Amino acid sequence: MAGKKKIVDARQDKGGTISHVQFAGNQSFTPVEKAIGMAEQGKIENAHTVTRKDGSRFLRSNPNRKSGDNLDEMAQS
Repeated sequence: MAGKKKIVDARQDKGGTISHVQFAGNQSFTPVEKAIGMAEQGKIENAHTVTRKDGSRFLRSNPNRKSGDNLDEMAQS
């Protein structure tokens, strides 16, 4: 996984949708639209994209046994 970014925090908009993510080593947050493109290119180690039936895409953390590293959990803290 050399060279891949890791998401360490997330923010959500007023509606509860993830709007920004923060990568390890960065102080600023990246818009989720940019992170979706990065995930599709394999540049994020702990997240991937999912495409809904309507064609829209969203970012999802990779499955594991922890809940604290899920994007929704990160955005809550």
